[in-house]
Amino acid sequence: MTLSNAEEQLMQLLWKKEKAFMKDLIDAYPDPKPATTTIATLLKRMQDKNFVDYVQYGRSREYFPLVKKKVYFSKQVNGMIKNFFNDSAAQFASFFTKETDLSQEELEDLKKLIDQRLKEERK
Repeated sequence: MTLSNAEEQLMQLLWKKEKAFMKDLIDAYPDPKPATTTIATLLKRMQDKNFVDYVQYGRSREYFPLVKKKVYFSKQVNGMIKNFFNDSAAQFASFFTKETDLSQEELEDLKKLIDQRLKEERK
């Protein structure tokens, strides 16, 4: 299951904070701040999707993520590769390196990451 753009933005804040009350989440937004009802609706939707849960303290709820950021984005990238690049990591890499404005240094860094991963796989 995926998140909408607004849900993903809120989830980014929650991943960063690790746990937070609604007021803390609203305060983390840039101005103009979203309405409390908007955040409450997003949190409810995210709870229904099993992305967040909360602990009740009196009348306040402290929210926390149920899904790790790395797991979510890994699924998103793998889905993108499957849906847009015919399930081909090579096509994705080709597009990524040609269509983004990567510097020579950034390309070299990517090459080092790939070379390091290949060394690890051989062990």
